[in-house]
Amino acid sequence: MSGRKSIKVLLIDNHPLVLDGLGAVLETYEHLEIVGTAGLARAGLEIALRERPAVVLMDINMPQLSGIDAIELFKEQLPDTRILMLSMHDSREYISTSVLHGASGYILKDVSTDEIIAAIEAVANGKTYFSSGVSDVLLERKETPDALPLTTREHDVLLLLAAGKSNRDIAQTLGISAATVETHRKNIKKKLNITTTAGLTRYAIENGLTWGDS
Repeated sequence: MSGRKSIKVLLIDNHPLVLDGLGAVLETYEHLEIVGTAGLARAGLEIALRERPAVVLMDINMPQLSGIDAIELFKEQLPDTRILMLSMHDSREYISTSVLHGASGYILKDVSTDEIIAAIEAVANGKTYFSSGVSDVLLERKETPDALPLTTREHDVLLLLAAGKSNRDIAQTLGISAATVETHRKNIKKKLNITTTAGLTRYAIENGLTWGDS
C-alpha cells in the first residue's frame, strides 16, 4: 500500500467494543490514519475540529445528540469532511434522513471489513457509498411524481447513481454502454441543475424516486 495517500478517519460510536474493534482493524491498513475515537457526537466534533479528518465514520443512535443531528454540525464547521454513517438500521427513514442532512454514505454494521474500507475510500474521494443492503432499500418501488423532467432511461440511471452504482455497474444493469451512461449522467445533471452525485442522491430521495418506476 506504499505510495497511497493517507486518509484521516475519526470513529464515533457509543459502544466501546465497536470503537475498539473497528479501530484495531482499520489501523492495520497503512493508508488509513485513525486520528481519534469518541463515544459521543459532540466529543467527536471537538476531535474533528482539531484533527481535520477526511472521513468521519459515525453511528446513528447515540445519547445526547444523535448521529443524524450531528451531521449538520459537522458540515457547518467542517464542510470538507465527509460523513459516513455506520448503523444496524436499514430503514428508509434513517437512510434518507442521513443523506438529506448531508451524509456521503451509509453502511450497515454487518458488512465486511473490505466493504468498510471501500466505503471510506469512496467517500474520501468525493463519491457516495451505500452498502448492498442499503441499496436494496433505496431501490424499492414507489410511485414516481408526474412532473419528473427526465426520460424513463434517465430516471433509471439517476436511481442507480443515487444507490451508489458506478457507470460500469449501471451499464451492465441496463444493457447499455458505459459511455451512454456517462452521457445520461451529464444530461441529468444539466436538466436538474445539479453538479454532484451526492446532489443527485438527495434529489432522488427528496422526490421519492425509486428503481423500477416508469
